[in-house]
Amino acid sequence: MFDNLTDRLSTTLKKLKGQGRLTEENIKDTLREVRMALLEADVALPVVTEFIDNIKTKALGQEVQKSLTPGQVMVKLVQAELIRVMGEANEKINLKAVPPAIILMAGLQGAGKTTTVAKLGKWLKENQKKKVGVVSVDVYRPAAIKQLETLADNLKLEFFDSDPNQKPVDLALQAIDAGRRKFLDVIIVDTAGRLHVDEEMMAEIKDLHAAIKPVETLFVVDSMTGQDAANTAKAFNDALPLTGVVLTKADGDARGGAALSIRQITGKPIKFIGVGEKADALEPFHPDRLASRILGMGDVLTLIEEMEQKVDKDKAEKFAKKVIKGKGFDFNDFLEQLQQMQSMGGVASMLDKLPGINSVPKEMRNQVNDKMLARQMAIIQSMTKQERRFPELIKGSRKERIANGCGQKTEDVNRMLKQFQMMQKMMKKMKTGNLANMVRGFKNNIGGLRR
Repeated sequence: MFDNLTDRLSTTLKKLKGQGRLTEENIKDTLREVRMALLEADVALPVVTEFIDNIKTKALGQEVQKSLTPGQVMVKLVQAELIRVMGEANEKINLKAVPPAIILMAGLQGAGKTTTVAKLGKWLKENQKKKVGVVSVDVYRPAAIKQLETLADNLKLEFFDSDPNQKPVDLALQAIDAGRRKFLDVIIVDTAGRLHVDEEMMAEIKDLHAAIKPVETLFVVDSMTGQDAANTAKAFNDALPLTGVVLTKADGDARGGAALSIRQITGKPIKFIGVGEKADALEPFHPDRLASRILGMGDVLTLIEEMEQKVDKDKAEKFAKKVIKGKGFDFNDFLEQLQQMQSMGGVASMLDKLPGINSVPKEMRNQVNDKMLARQMAIIQSMTKQERRFPELIKGSRKERIANGCGQKTEDVNRMLKQFQMMQKMMKKMKTGNLANMVRGFKNNIGGLRR
């Protein structure tokens, strides 16, 4: 997400670094570039106009003009304005209600509501330790009910069956009553996709809202629709008392206009952001962290949180002790680290959060992906136990056998061995050989990861 905006802003702000101080002229030139970058990112025009006006006012201030580091000053101003536009801080989901707390999900068809219901249920279960139930009142699409049932079964969420012949209000009330008897903490209600101009469908969801009195009414919107996402959210908010927004498919949106427009246009916070198809690819929305990512500063806090949640601590500690004692780093260790990286969302997700990653050429970044991760794991799994423990054995005919065993070429095995040797050297220099240190060295060794 934000790839294009990050590249444009980084290039624009970098031009200021060589200049002695901020002047009206270089401020004007820089803001013209920033304005174009935001418009190309499909940020709504009123948001862009206010954004530029606010930075201009602050940049022309007396104290700022005296600064001898114009590049740093402008980066701070742009970062602060990005945070302000997106909402200052993360707004947590509200569950303050007599159990079960009801969450109503609304949105257009195809925005990803049903998968988001399941992801949110999983997130509440794992991060808030809540007992969660889900119900679909989409009586117009029986397939949507079946889809939610399948997702709920996979994620061990309580699923309440729905009869398409009943009214949505009745289905929701039955599920809430059943959830109360089962002592559930939260019930998430999945609704049918609807257009805000469809009066009959909007009347239906208004009746549903009045009947179940949800503590949260979240609007699920596809970030790929850009500033239209903000306009649609506003139209829904005019008809329904929304409490927040969930932005989906952010991993496929290189522009980011929706994230930068929604708060300003609707007045409603983005509470969660969907960053992939996997069940755990839902993150709380942190404006300050996202602002840092947009400016190429990475998002170390989220990376650390993901490590704490998803990395096997016992394995990581065992691995750290092994490296500290100088027992070496073999392919078993390397495979374990790759698997942990995969559990954290894969290479692309991690790269996006590394500070300064935009300084690595884009062509090189694009070649480092999850397919590469899968190929590397396949190569290691094609080795014998002895070869994994003693990598120096892998020569000549062994390379050919390994390549044939995983359907790859000998040069792929050679490339993998070269990367492994780099990782070995890196581990020898580390006091602790855990995944956190592996991530720190990841950016420096990215050239060796290319296919």
